[in-house]
Amino acid sequence: MNKAITEGLVLMPPPFSAGLNLWSREDGRSGQGSYLGQANAAYVPSDQDFAGCLELQKTSATQKLRCFQQIPFQPGLYLRVTAKVKAMSGVLPSVRIAAWAANSSGANVTSAVQTGPSVALTAYGTVVTVSAIIGSGNRQGVDMVWGSAPVYGHFGLDLTGSNGGVVRIDDITIEDVTSVFHSAMFDWVDVRDFGAKGDGVTDDRAAFNAADTAAAGKRVVVSPGTYFIGSHLTFENPVSFEGKITMPENQRLACTRNYDLDTYTSAFGGELLGFRKALQALFYFTDHVALNLNGRRVQLDAPVDVAALAGLTYFAQRRLITNGQLTVAPGTAWNTTTVTAVATYATASPTTLTGVANISAIPVGARISGTGVGREVYVLAKNVAASTLTLSQPLWGGAGTRSYTFERYKYMLDFSGFVDELHKFEVTDIEFACGSEASGILLAPVGSAFQITNCVINTPKDRCVTSFGFGCQGLQIDHCELLSREFSIPAQDRTTIAFNVNGNDSKIRNNRATRFAHFGIFAGTGNIVMGNHFFQGDTQENGVRRAGIVFTKPNAQGFFVGNYVDNCFLDFSNEHDAIPAFSSGYSFGGITISGNLFLVANTGPAFRFIVVTPRGPGHYISGLSVTNNVFRASSGTIDRVEMIDTTTANLSFTSFRNITFSDNTFNGIGQATVSPLFMEHVQNTAADTWVVDGSAFMPFGGRARNVTGVVLEGPVTNASNVTQWVQPYVLVETGGGTQVQLKWPSAVKGRAQVTIRCDNPV
Repeated sequence: MNKAITEGLVLMPPPFSAGLNLWSREDGRSGQGSYLGQANAAYVPSDQDFAGCLELQKTSATQKLRCFQQIPFQPGLYLRVTAKVKAMSGVLPSVRIAAWAANSSGANVTSAVQTGPSVALTAYGTVVTVSAIIGSGNRQGVDMVWGSAPVYGHFGLDLTGSNGGVVRIDDITIEDVTSVFHSAMFDWVDVRDFGAKGDGVTDDRAAFNAADTAAAGKRVVVSPGTYFIGSHLTFENPVSFEGKITMPENQRLACTRNYDLDTYTSAFGGELLGFRKALQALFYFTDHVALNLNGRRVQLDAPVDVAALAGLTYFAQRRLITNGQLTVAPGTAWNTTTVTAVATYATASPTTLTGVANISAIPVGARISGTGVGREVYVLAKNVAASTLTLSQPLWGGAGTRSYTFERYKYMLDFSGFVDELHKFEVTDIEFACGSEASGILLAPVGSAFQITNCVINTPKDRCVTSFGFGCQGLQIDHCELLSREFSIPAQDRTTIAFNVNGNDSKIRNNRATRFAHFGIFAGTGNIVMGNHFFQGDTQENGVRRAGIVFTKPNAQGFFVGNYVDNCFLDFSNEHDAIPAFSSGYSFGGITISGNLFLVANTGPAFRFIVVTPRGPGHYISGLSVTNNVFRASSGTIDRVEMIDTTTANLSFTSFRNITFSDNTFNGIGQATVSPLFMEHVQNTAADTWVVDGSAFMPFGGRARNVTGVVLEGPVTNASNVTQWVQPYVLVETGGGTQVQLKWPSAVKGRAQVTIRCDNPV
């Protein structure tokens, strides 16, 4: 559509018949000389080719002809200036369209191209058409690129070459040809219309900003080319990229109206760089809280250090990555860094290693292993000058100087650089295709409320999710599928772990995990583990089974409800305790285990579903509720469902408190576990002491510490079958502590219902 119509622009210069005083022999500026009364210029009212024209003799090296009229110009405008010329006599000159470009102050815009292509006149009397297109954008077909600075021009032509020749010039015309390049009816503007070069060298940021400002709700188009942007750039309007941009790594592109992976992939010419730049922008204002990967696959060739990418160490606003797949391109960038070093541990400083040899080579975030080290202990920080390492958890093996191994796994998304906290970050609907080359997510050392929802973490090399510090406070892992790379490896030989938690208050819900060494390691308390199915069996006959869940704080304070515990067990340990012998505080317990399905197959009778593993003496159980569960063994039977691993120490049975094992179902289990135990005792021979033995039922081999009820069923009789109206008293913890005695005034016989507990109820 013509801007002369739609925007009221007067583009046509005056005809020569209106007077030669309207035409300048210089640049067309006010006060300069005109052609009126000049000896080398005359108006010819009638010509066989032109109705009226200017006859002009060339007397200067560059004979200029410019209209005094200020022809308006603006970004996005494209003008075609046309002149018809014929040589009449003398030396044949060359002709070109020319103009003088002015900015809003009236000064010449020297960066604007102000002459068009030159055309040589080769014969007398032959009409030659000379034209040039003037436009703001550096587009194909534009002869004179003006950019966005000029606001008007003085248009005309130049005669060049030798002097003396005489030419006749028809009225010069100016046409709006904007529609050739784009239509005003279109809902977009092009950055080239605002001076963008697209040569990959010139900094086009100012042109991009100008285009975005002019768009005013329309879409900004980045037409083909390579555009260098030297500093942060924000689009306040929708933008689409046909060309691509390059930016320094630490500079950001913020697309506030279409912030997604497709936009950034187009902007930077590929998914990987597009993903990195989009993720970088996520931590700044993009008018979005979520980075949508648009269902696309991004192949990573190295770990993504998210904090370094963002240039931040602290972030506390909700942000989200969603809807796509991250895959791993094999390479050395994913190799585990392994360092062995001698260090000294003292229980007085339970999370510090001192005198660490070769400390500069040990990376922060490395897992430490060695004698006396519990599962999932990591290097939280290091002080090279002092040769000290700060650990995520204490070591239980006691003080001493020994050799340790440090392994720094490589993660697809690495948040370890947020050393001053990261809060409320979420990853949803993402598949991490680790390809046995990389691990999944490394959390920040400090922070809270990290959420991983509806994700698949497939075949991680070492870990799905790792907390090497306390950025897991309030961690949520929901509705995820976690698939081990060790599916075909016997359980006892596996090394991969789905996740670990050091902080408190995690929620692990409705996940499915297959064949890891362990599903989860919980060093914090207040955890809710609900609705998960974790399967860790194998096809080995009489196969070894390992812990699915490990609680490393004795008083776990949590809920384990509605899970499917498949060919693995729950392990309660205090392996993150610098002084593992009990001295004060709370010991094992503080957890409810309810409504779960426990299943095992192809294992030996010694397998147990619930194991307590004290690392030092004096511990006991207080506050354990195991109710309404189904325990089942198939392809064989197991002896019972619970045990104490006494490899290091045993429990103190006389300190058991508030333990409930009730309303559970036992299939394929040799001996049920019950407390309080409702037990029927039949005394067929008269005796003044009835021995009631419920030891086989007591949890963890506990003692018969209390009797909470004795009900006599039917009469109590003496040896002559005469009813005796008497009551017994009770002695507990007899017969080595596992039996109860009902003591009578005299020898009697009969039937009694006795309720026995392995604990003190309060």
